[in-house]
Amino acid sequence: MTTPLLVLLSAFLIAIGATPLARYLAVRTGTVDAPAQRKIHSAPMPLLGGLAIYAGCVGALLVFGDRFYIRELIAIVAAATLVSACGLVDDRWTLHAYPKLIGQACAAAILIYAGIQIQLFETPWYNWALTMLWIVGVTNALNLLDNMDGLSSGVAAVCGIFFLLLAAQSGQILVSALAAGLIGACLGFLRYNFNPASIFMGDTGSLFIGLILAVLGIKLRFPSNITAITWMIPLAVLALPLFDTTLVFVSRLRRGRNPLTTPGKDHVSHRLVAGGMTRREAVLTCYLLAGLGGVFASYIASSTTIDAYVAGAGLLGLFVAGIVYFEVQHQGG
Repeated sequence: MTTPLLVLLSAFLIAIGATPLARYLAVRTGTVDAPAQRKIHSAPMPLLGGLAIYAGCVGALLVFGDRFYIRELIAIVAAATLVSACGLVDDRWTLHAYPKLIGQACAAAILIYAGIQIQLFETPWYNWALTMLWIVGVTNALNLLDNMDGLSSGVAAVCGIFFLLLAAQSGQILVSALAAGLIGACLGFLRYNFNPASIFMGDTGSLFIGLILAVLGIKLRFPSNITAITWMIPLAVLALPLFDTTLVFVSRLRRGRNPLTTPGKDHVSHRLVAGGMTRREAVLTCYLLAGLGGVFASYIASSTTIDAYVAGAGLLGLFVAGIVYFEVQHQGG
């Protein structure tokens, strides 16, 4: 069995075994998500499921990871631990959005210092700034997406599958193992988180997942293709989380609300439910949409420049049309 498969299987087993323990710990410590007007659950739900995701992904990588990339892995684990710790504090005691943003920026700085950064420009400062924006943006996109049973963990698993497939095609050891660990951990947790969920991942998990997906997007390389094409691939893989975040920001800014601190039922999943779907149907539809983004990414990865930009323009057109549709038809929720 190859290393990515070992990582995936072990992460799955660790997460599926650790989630009940995390649920017990959440109940014992009172780390629960209470019902509220803008939340869809009607009973207190244990948080801390993110601890099981963290344990599954990190544990599998430490046990079955390759020493070849140990320096980068240490930096990734350190950054992921920092954002998860911020999430844990928020889950237990509540942490304002801005301290969490500072924590994410510090995590991004750790990665940049370790050489894990976007490399599009000749000027280092531009690459550092873009890396910071990407890491903080994707991390928060997954945090915002975590608004319905099984949504964030399932979408992350779908995105992780495409990162794994794309990395395996070009023989990228670290990206393959990291994606495999994320997939296994998310699927193990999803056993308890799919509707009707018995535990939530909380910010501990969503921030961790977001940072790992951001790192996967940075580390993904295509030696046989050109940068003018490959920069679009991570954006396509993560199209659904990025679309959801953009939709929320547009909707809330149009209504004079702070998009970071104002909760609301204005996400893609909420709007699909408002349009007549059940919650399960809405979540499964989001899985399909995430898979569609991955299909676009796979096509772009093997395309000529013209074909890649036609596909990218098509995906961007769907992106914009979706925002216009939801805003005009559903008026933001």
